[in-house]
Amino acid sequence: MNEFDVIIIGAGAAGLICAGEAYKRGRRVLVLDHAAKVAQKIRISGGGRANFTNLYATPGDFLSDNPRFCTSALKRYTQHDFITLVEKHNIAYHERDHGQLFCDGSAQQIIDMLLAEARGIEVQTGINVKGVSMCEPDDTFRFSLETDRGTYRAAALVIATGGPSIPKMGSSGFAYDLARQFGLNVITPRAGLVPLVFDAETLGRLDGLAGVSLDATAKAGKTHFTEALLFTHRGLSGPVILQISSYWHMGDAITIDFLPGMDLFEFMKDAKANQPKKDVRTVLATLLPKRLAHRLVEWAKCDSRLAETSDKALRRLGTQINAWQLTPSGSEGMRTAEVTVGGVDTKALSSKTMEVTSTPGLYFIGEAVDVTGHLGGFNFQWAWASGHACGQVV
Repeated sequence: MNEFDVIIIGAGAAGLICAGEAYKRGRRVLVLDHAAKVAQKIRISGGGRANFTNLYATPGDFLSDNPRFCTSALKRYTQHDFITLVEKHNIAYHERDHGQLFCDGSAQQIIDMLLAEARGIEVQTGINVKGVSMCEPDDTFRFSLETDRGTYRAAALVIATGGPSIPKMGSSGFAYDLARQFGLNVITPRAGLVPLVFDAETLGRLDGLAGVSLDATAKAGKTHFTEALLFTHRGLSGPVILQISSYWHMGDAITIDFLPGMDLFEFMKDAKANQPKKDVRTVLATLLPKRLAHRLVEWAKCDSRLAETSDKALRRLGTQINAWQLTPSGSEGMRTAEVTVGGVDTKALSSKTMEVTSTPGLYFIGEAVDVTGHLGGFNFQWAWASGHACGQVV
């Protein structure tokens, strides 16, 4: 009774879709999860409405030490395939900014859909896997799992436990420990899609700006995004900061453009010629939130009438606004990170099946793998695609 064709550890997005596909192929499937309920991250995603995919997802929306690895799975199971599944189950949904798709109702609808597709599999929650070992070479089964409910054996083992982001939900580095046990490299995990924080000196300069929000461009290295930015009591947040955080490394500076697409220096020079009696801060406050405009004028030391402000001072203000450079002291970490950057090195895996090339029958899928998507439904799409690819062969 404790022997299966496939055991999947992790009853999240990737694990459940993999289970459903394997079951449809006639496999006897067991899914194990240490949490009390399945699919906890789906349940809380999108404010409880599940941002389940993105209309515009492409392989270019993912980062990895091996950027081309995700291409095969994403092309073979696209966002349109998942949308077709959602529509098959009569789940109403809507599009928000940038192609993000959400349920009209509850995220529970996506969970129910996945379980319905996998009806017939066995799911055990609240179970702890204490160890994984290989069976004897001549055994019908390859893997033996020791748990707090006894021993389970399987011909194939799929690891879908994700990364350590949002530990309050019970996430951990289980997948990484198991990967290392089988001799695989793990790309150093770090927090992704996470707010950035700053030292006391920088926060002193930002004092009073918490709650200010505007559209801005954030850049780290050669990567940039333009979305909403939010000042917080600890630093910077908002979609544009979450996006750039996945590309930011400790010690590096980021560059913020508060007026993307506008050359502020040229604008202020024209204003100086046409409205010389106006204060710099008054003009700037027509372009930016008032509190931020006044603070930027203070930083650039040009708090005077335009007629009395030198072009040098206006250029300094322009640089402060179009190319504000600052160095975060860190991020809010895994505690609030929406996803983990890094993970099981894809060089050890087949891009078509997610199988470990050196250990037949062992697979890693979803967030556990070194593939991380942008904000907006992309990480779920990777879960669906990698889980589906694995489920077709496991």
